[in-house]
Amino acid sequence: MKRRTFLIGAASACLEASLPAFADTPQAYSWDLSPPTDSREAFVKWAVKTRGEDPKYLAERFDRYRILVANRDLWNDANKRAFLLTPREEFCLKRNLGRAYDNAFLDIGYGVTISGPHVVGRMTSSIDVKKGEKVLEIGTGSGYQSAYLSHLTDKVWTIEIIKPLAERTRGVYDDLIKRGYNEFNAISTKNADGYFGWQEAAPFDKIIVTCGIDHIPPPLLQQLKPNGIMVIPVGPPGAQHILKVVKQQASDGTITVARSDIYNGRIVPFVPFTKLEGDKIVGTHNK
Repeated sequence: MKRRTFLIGAASACLEASLPAFADTPQAYSWDLSPPTDSREAFVKWAVKTRGEDPKYLAERFDRYRILVANRDLWNDANKRAFLLTPREEFCLKRNLGRAYDNAFLDIGYGVTISGPHVVGRMTSSIDVKKGEKVLEIGTGSGYQSAYLSHLTDKVWTIEIIKPLAERTRGVYDDLIKRGYNEFNAISTKNADGYFGWQEAAPFDKIIVTCGIDHIPPPLLQQLKPNGIMVIPVGPPGAQHILKVVKQQASDGTITVARSDIYNGRIVPFVPFTKLEGDKIVGTHNK
């Protein structure tokens, strides 16, 4: 079932953001797709035949994959598969395509970035998404994070506060769906203030926040299921720690919240968690 709600962007809105198609995907997506991981050559050959993608970017993706695995940023087979199946180059601006698989945050316009692949891999591995679980992302940005999530579950919701960026990214998804990436039908998009979550779709098994704030937003914690997991950058501007937040429920129904740092104290700066007043972005949600 398609859940492409809100913001259906025109193709012209995403020309700068989207890579010209190398080919339509020769084989429709299925949960049985299993990319080979024994060698770069085997992976590239398989992905060209199955996904119709550019060998240049496939080779770069596999090389980054090997480093992610060695660095323990991909924690299980599901996340390894998700990384290998997600065409990061499609979510970068054309001027940054040469750096699509660098370990770097890259500019995507509007004063925001696409997170580096190592951060995406570790944050997503930390919430351990299972197929069928409901996942909410706060901060759609380029769309890469939700695209990655769609290879882990068929139930993804994502919110972007910057309206033209939300429209552009929705257009990228829709263009890719037309080209055969039917897994992206799992992604529902919304232009709104993510601080308040997505009440109509709640509760969620997992929540991933991709912008920095100095506290955990109460609405997001409320919309997280008991025993659910959230990963969120928390701290003062430019000095966040990425926290894994587990909402634990005891046998008597008592709720407690456990926090841990997925980088063991390392600072990872994120763009700020901005807020809406009416239809304008005004300041941040920091206290």
